[in-house]
Amino acid sequence: MRFIFTGLIVVVLAAASFGQGEQAPIIEKDVVYKDWSYKNVASGENVNLREFTKGKKLVLVAYYAPWCPNWKVNAPIIQRLYDKYKAKGLGVIGVGEYDPVESMKTNFEALKLTFPSVYESDTRAAKQTSLHYKYRKATGDARGWGSPWYLFLMPSKMEKSGDVLTKKAFVVNGEIVEEEAGKFIGERLGGR
Repeated sequence: MRFIFTGLIVVVLAAASFGQGEQAPIIEKDVVYKDWSYKNVASGENVNLREFTKGKKLVLVAYYAPWCPNWKVNAPIIQRLYDKYKAKGLGVIGVGEYDPVESMKTNFEALKLTFPSVYESDTRAAKQTSLHYKYRKATGDARGWGSPWYLFLMPSKMEKSGDVLTKKAFVVNGEIVEEEAGKFIGERLGGR
């Protein structure tokens, strides 16, 4: 009986911590981050990142894989940050990776996410050929799949033209920490 109880406790603790263990700080890194145009997950229309940033003070680009347990933990945090700060100038855009588009659409619907999402890749075979992979590696992210991964753009500091948007950005090489992100965003948008 004691063995069964101990086993049950271990399973419950493991399940509770699954998808929570890759929290990472917001750090500024050198990264040559380029403009892109990707298809919207919901509508199929092209979305250009430079155009998306217009009229915003801060943009959070959230790379995710719909099957990733870390993303499923972090997605509600990103939604809360978006809800809290969008009227103050925060834009959030998801960039889906490594799964069919229909999975990305289902993921956003199930998690009740209201910010837009586009996709860079739709197969796991793209893991080491995606720009997402190259950006992560350039910023020191050593994780296998790198979901989620975040990059903050400050439109007022972006290059005004050309393919390169910025050569330095704040990134999160793992799960975002809600309190730290709220403080970071609030400070850049003129207060919490």
